[in-house]
Amino acid sequence: MELSKDAVVAPFIQVEEDEQGVLQNIAFTNDDTFNFSYDIVDRLAKKCPDKVAMIHVSKEGKERTFTFYDMSRYSSKVANYLQFLGIRKGDRVMLVLKRHYQFWFAILALHKIGAVAIPATNLLLKSDFEYRFKTGDVDAVLCTADGAVSKEIDKAARSYKGLKVKIMVGASRPGWRSFNKEVKYFSSHFARPRGENAIRGDDPMIMFFTSGTTSYPKITTHSFKYPLGHYITAKYWHQVDPEGIHFAISDTGWGKALWGKLYGQWLCEAAIFTYDFDEFDAKEILHMIEKYKITTFCAPPTVYRVMVHLKLDQYDLSSLQNVTTAGEALNPEIFEKFKAKTGLTLMEGFGQTETTLIIGNLVGTTPKPGSMGKPSPQYEVKVMLPDGTLAEPEEEGEIVISTEENTPNGLFTGYYGDEEKTNAAWHDGYYHTGDTAYYDEDGFLWYVGRTDDVIKSSGYRIGPFEIENEIMKLPYVLECAVTAVPDPIRGQAIKASIVLANGQEASDKLKTEIMKSLKKNIASYKWPKILDFTKELPKTISGKIRRKEIKEHDWNENVE
Repeated sequence: MELSKDAVVAPFIQVEEDEQGVLQNIAFTNDDTFNFSYDIVDRLAKKCPDKVAMIHVSKEGKERTFTFYDMSRYSSKVANYLQFLGIRKGDRVMLVLKRHYQFWFAILALHKIGAVAIPATNLLLKSDFEYRFKTGDVDAVLCTADGAVSKEIDKAARSYKGLKVKIMVGASRPGWRSFNKEVKYFSSHFARPRGENAIRGDDPMIMFFTSGTTSYPKITTHSFKYPLGHYITAKYWHQVDPEGIHFAISDTGWGKALWGKLYGQWLCEAAIFTYDFDEFDAKEILHMIEKYKITTFCAPPTVYRVMVHLKLDQYDLSSLQNVTTAGEALNPEIFEKFKAKTGLTLMEGFGQTETTLIIGNLVGTTPKPGSMGKPSPQYEVKVMLPDGTLAEPEEEGEIVISTEENTPNGLFTGYYGDEEKTNAAWHDGYYHTGDTAYYDEDGFLWYVGRTDDVIKSSGYRIGPFEIENEIMKLPYVLECAVTAVPDPIRGQAIKASIVLANGQEASDKLKTEIMKSLKKNIASYKWPKILDFTKELPKTISGKIRRKEIKEHDWNENVE
């Protein structure tokens, strides 16, 4: 079927669905000059100017509602403002704006200019900014006034002289331009660049610094075609309702924000909800879902791990039509507990900073608890063995994407300034994700772990996730991580680092109980040799567990 001719995406996307609305195929057209700000937001401002684009609630509780007309108008004002400050096509502009509503104005404005947006978290420190400024050749920065982050930027700027301008949102300081005071003086009309300044679909649009689980962060670069790749994310995975409201938990410093707070949702003409909180509070999130009658919700597994320990029947979640999760593999135990408490089925998905949604439980799928789902029709996904051959069902291998025939919209263009790392990940007609999994006989994919997380013990290759799933079944466990430790006989032995739920006390008796449960439910070669209770697990600033850090600590300690 074709999309309705009045849909704003109709000139750019064609989809084929079966009679049940299950996606069979997707194709992209007219994307050589596609620009999300002009071709989607500005068109929506003309088509449905009064339609709500975003409901924004500040940390103080102040509510703001922005229509598509507002988004079009303010993004043009900001584009004129930034151009006045010297920002030009191709300039790289860092956005450190938390969940402030000005982030949406700014990123859309950068798209209109043809400049490159670099989202970044406010948790970064001086050394983090120094690295990002120099590696990303950053030209300018828009920063929140909240906290001390602007001072960290000032410290970093002392050794980096490439910044044209520093702009502060919400307040002002010496050496910084004041966004809120100055932007209001600029025109709300910004003409689409033509001629030599015209923006091409393959031009760089956004750069993400990866969370750096194994090395210094790489810079993932996406083109102006990237937003189109999120149509499947929103329509067939999130299943957003054009008359509903989508709520995704993510700071704007991370790629997940653009998965759930902008591109796909507005391609589907659905409103988004943003709560600009500082500290995560699951009860407050549930209150927001209840109060604003959120229809679709997406959060990382960590959020659901906390929620299943709450009295969810105290909240009216009846407005929710679909709930999704990604960022880390979802433990089946959390899937089952959440469904038992809410009646809602968690639709898991998998993707990376380098991609849009690669694998997921899309419309028409009956999820298998613990499975990532099936490949998106947008990507040709394979599982590859270490020798380069493709895996059979039940064989573990690396998730790869074939690019022999074409490069799918949504896949990155490369790592900025690092041809060596680009070629290491993308070669011989395949992009290598670095994540391992296996297919089952029904075509569902099951996550095993990062390629460098796999444990090799007594000749066995052991994925940590399977053991973690068993530990997570225990009611007193909040989260856990399974890693390798050196062993003189096995080569590597298995260690489980465990965070207990509130109110639970670590004890030898509890360790015995955990081991007793594991010995009943998993093969002997997967039994942990060490159980370690810890207050918290090391995580990246995007919230992913750093198993590598636990492993390095244990191996270095052993060497010493």
